[in-house]
Amino acid sequence: MTHLTDLLAAVVRGVDPGPFALLRREGADDLELFTGPVDAVDQLADIPLPPGMPGARTLAIVPYRQITERGFACVDDGAPLECLQVREHHRIALADALAALPDEPVRAVDAAFDVTDEEYAGTVQRVLADEIGRGEGANFVIHRTLHATVQGPPLVAALAALRRLLVAERGAYWTFVVHTGARTLVGASPERHVSVDDGLVMMNPISGTFRPAGGASDRAALLRFLADPKEVEELYMVLDEELKMMATVAEHGGQVIGPYLKEMSHLAHTEYLLAGRGTRDVREVLRETMFAPTVTGSPMENACRVIARHERVGRGYYAGVLALLGHDDAGRQTLDAPILIRTAEISPTGRLRVPVGATLVRHSTAAGEVAETHAKAAGVLAALGLGPAAPGGGRGPVARLADDPAVRDALAARNAPLARFWLDQRAPDAPGLPGLVGRRALIVDAEDTFTGMLAHQLGALGLVVTLRPWHASGPLDAYDLVVAGPGPGDPGSPDAPKIVALRGLLTGLLASGRPTLAVCLGHQVLAGLLGLPLHRREAPYQGLQREVPLFGRARRVGFYSTFTARAGADRLDTAYGPVELARDAGDGAVHALRGRGFAGVQFHPESVLSPDGLAVLTELLGDLLPAPHPDELSAAGGRA
Repeated sequence: MTHLTDLLAAVVRGVDPGPFALLRREGADDLELFTGPVDAVDQLADIPLPPGMPGARTLAIVPYRQITERGFACVDDGAPLECLQVREHHRIALADALAALPDEPVRAVDAAFDVTDEEYAGTVQRVLADEIGRGEGANFVIHRTLHATVQGPPLVAALAALRRLLVAERGAYWTFVVHTGARTLVGASPERHVSVDDGLVMMNPISGTFRPAGGASDRAALLRFLADPKEVEELYMVLDEELKMMATVAEHGGQVIGPYLKEMSHLAHTEYLLAGRGTRDVREVLRETMFAPTVTGSPMENACRVIARHERVGRGYYAGVLALLGHDDAGRQTLDAPILIRTAEISPTGRLRVPVGATLVRHSTAAGEVAETHAKAAGVLAALGLGPAAPGGGRGPVARLADDPAVRDALAARNAPLARFWLDQRAPDAPGLPGLVGRRALIVDAEDTFTGMLAHQLGALGLVVTLRPWHASGPLDAYDLVVAGPGPGDPGSPDAPKIVALRGLLTGLLASGRPTLAVCLGHQVLAGLLGLPLHRREAPYQGLQREVPLFGRARRVGFYSTFTARAGADRLDTAYGPVELARDAGDGAVHALRGRGFAGVQFHPESVLSPDGLAVLTELLGDLLPAPHPDELSAAGGRA
């Protein structure tokens, strides 16, 4: 307790106490105080993680611009990647911390958003029409920033705001102040981005926002919210996107746990947990998961382009992460990283920034997303004296409703239509299918990391899978199967480099007769090569689950598409032989096709929205890769 008292005494005297972080983790009865020097590094790989005693070693403050490490688009504002190297670590009982922290109102003036409600509504409408409506992705997060000026010493204001958040806010994953000297961050983030402990990697996709009005009507309103297709699909889409990340950082992908209701003082969210075993360096885990789809969109690479087009200003630390790196008692690396949302940044001169964003999906309305930005900012603004406190001082009616049996049933019902492949525990050594075990597949990634999930499914069937980006050249002779994968974009574009490359790839595969599977964008390009016309849907199929006819059987699968091929018959004669089509009875949209040595599916069999996806893959691969004759096995040394 002495160290916190000394630190606060220095702050009150107007003396900068040096860099520190004071934080409470979810459910903890104490706060943790970290102190030490701060240095800036260029790359996540440069974050210091020296070996030694167990415990926290470094707290990294990762800005959004770090996304450029992955080659993704960004309005680069130069915000530094700062690292507090932990020299001292103290624990302070929550009651003692509340007694010591300044208990005084925070005053801020001249508060205004950099983008007005009307301007933000216009941006929402443009993104819906020009991005989601043109096949650029399923959802995008566009932010705006409230600016103000803090009255009085900025660090005192930040610590007073922390106290108010500790008292009034609930459901936060971390509640914190981080002071580097150049800036002070104070917030209550609801969302774990990624953690690693005992080799277990966990992520926590949160989406869907309920804004309780208070009173007896909340139960009915919450149940309506839980049944709202927009809110349900919004969570499913970010679940799929974070499963893509887990497919990269966990050896066997992620298992889905939940959903749950995340309750906070001014609003509530729905959330899942994802868990999987991994052995990567935690800095690699951070890099491969930059950044959460709940603050960017999907597919990730194109979401970053859309953000840069429509925001036009840097995000600073908004949508980045705090990342606490260390070692456990066995010497294994640990990581705990909340997303930097519901966070205010205060400069040494008292300038205040509170960035906040809304997730735009096909069902979004401009007015609804404007209201969501205000609701998300409410908790931290109340702590800064810029908004009203929550009803009941942050102990409102949503907390009681979370345990209501009807609410629990409504949450559980969300899993009924999802793929059991991702919900059930999977044995890593489960045998694959006879005839597929050991055979080699190449997946060509067209800028949608759904391909990582697809790789796990093909691996579960027994295939040995290699991923290759669309722009990388390489031989195909070593592969028994080539998969032309999904991605954003217009499949009919005559000169888009990616589309040109996919056409060339598929033309060569059709000519050679090498077994080929095409998914989503790959399927659209394949359909075009076979002579089918391509159309843009009036209403995008982004994050949409449908039951469709598929070669004599009804299959429930998930779509992420704006374009589709259409046909007027179930059979097509082509230069590559007859092709069988699975079509929509209404508009002729081609959901799947198959010919001699090739097949294509418009939907995503790997998606969590495709409960029949694995069965579809099994059937198609059975045709594309029939089990070798015993004589062939003998000649190949037994390889199946």
